[in-house]
Amino acid sequence: MELLPEDLPVKVLFQDPHLMVVEKPAGMVVHPSPGHPGGTLVHALLSRADRLSGIGGVERPGIVHRLDRDTSGILVVAKHDAAHAKLSAQLATRNMARLYRGIVWGRPPEASGIVRTRIGRHPVHRKKMAVLPEPGGESGSARGRSPGRAAVSRYRWIESFGPCSLVEFRLETGRTHQIRVHCRHLSCPIVGDDVYGRSREVRLAGVPPFRVSRFLLHACHLGFSHPLTGEWLEFSVEDPPEFARFRESLLREGEPG
Repeated sequence: MELLPEDLPVKVLFQDPHLMVVEKPAGMVVHPSPGHPGGTLVHALLSRADRLSGIGGVERPGIVHRLDRDTSGILVVAKHDAAHAKLSAQLATRNMARLYRGIVWGRPPEASGIVRTRIGRHPVHRKKMAVLPEPGGESGSARGRSPGRAAVSRYRWIESFGPCSLVEFRLETGRTHQIRVHCRHLSCPIVGDDVYGRSREVRLAGVPPFRVSRFLLHACHLGFSHPLTGEWLEFSVEDPPEFARFRESLLREGEPG
C-alpha cells in the first residue's frame, strides 16, 4: 500500500529532527486499516514530517503508541528508528507519563484509587476486550481461557455534575481499550461509549433525547524523556469542546429520565 500525504486537521505541539508531538482530533484513526484506507493520522504526519521511523512497518510509520479513533489528545511520533526504540522502551518500562480525562456516568467508588486487572479478548464478543480471571482461577486459564495481560490504571475523581463525573486517569500499562474496560469494571462507564457502556443517546427528563458524537475521553497530558538528549519533556492540552457542551446540556436540561 502506497501512503500519500494528506492535509488534515492535526495540531503539531512540538517538532525537532527526532520526534513530533501532535494532538489528534476525535474521529481520526491513527493508522490505515481495513475500512480506513485514508484520512488517518499517518496520512497527516506524512504532510508534516520530513521523515518517519520504519519500525512500525509500511502502514504505521513513526507510530509509537495509539489512541482509539474517538479518543482525542496527545501522541508522540518518532522520526527515525533510534528515537522510536527509545520511546518504546520508556512505554514498556512505565517511564512515560500519560494522563487522560473522561466524563463518566456516576462516579468511581472512591475519590482516588488504582485498578489492577488482566485484560484480554472477550470470551464471546471477540471484537471487544474484557477483564479476565486471574491465572489459575476456577474460570481462568485452568479451563483453557487466555488470562490476558496485566493492566494497571490509577484514577482521581475531579468533580460531579448532574449524573456524571469528570475523572482523571493515569496509565501504568497500555492495553487495548484499557480505560474504557476499567471504567466498565468500576460501574462508571465513559459517556458515549456504546461498546462498554450505554447508548450514545442521552435521555433527559422533559426534553427530546440527544446524542453525543463520540465517547468523552481525552489524552490531556504526556511526559517523557527526549530519546536523544534525555531532557524531560511535558505537554498538556485543554479538554475538548465536547466536554463543556455535554456538561452544559446536563446542567441546563436537568436529570436523566
